[in-house]
Amino acid sequence: MRYDFIPTAVFTDPSIGTVGYSEAQARKEFGEVAVYRSAFRPLKHTLSGSTERALVKLVVDTASDRVVGLHIVGQDAGEIVQGFAVAIKAGATKAVFDSTIGIHPTLAEEIVTLRNPVASPASALDI
Repeated sequence: MRYDFIPTAVFTDPSIGTVGYSEAQARKEFGEVAVYRSAFRPLKHTLSGSTERALVKLVVDTASDRVVGLHIVGQDAGEIVQGFAVAIKAGATKAVFDSTIGIHPTLAEEIVTLRNPVASPASALDI
């Protein structure tokens, strides 16, 4: 069994879900990585008037295009990460994520619509 892609959830409000390598761990393990990140207000919150925001972060090994980390802060993050953990453990690439159609309107659709890597590592969560 490989222990580097075990999904984890913290059931707080908002919840946290993670699978795979953090950005720092991935840089140490793979060298060059691309990081895709989005901090946003989910559509369902705009309709309800809630000001709660969400964060999605995808870490990709640039040499292989393999997704090696996914981190989410937001409603149902653990549930979302559980599903994506299967794809990540199976070696899904960023190209596979890009070719997947997201379910609208969901927080999870943000994961398959991330198109541009951030220019530099984030020093803190900005949500």
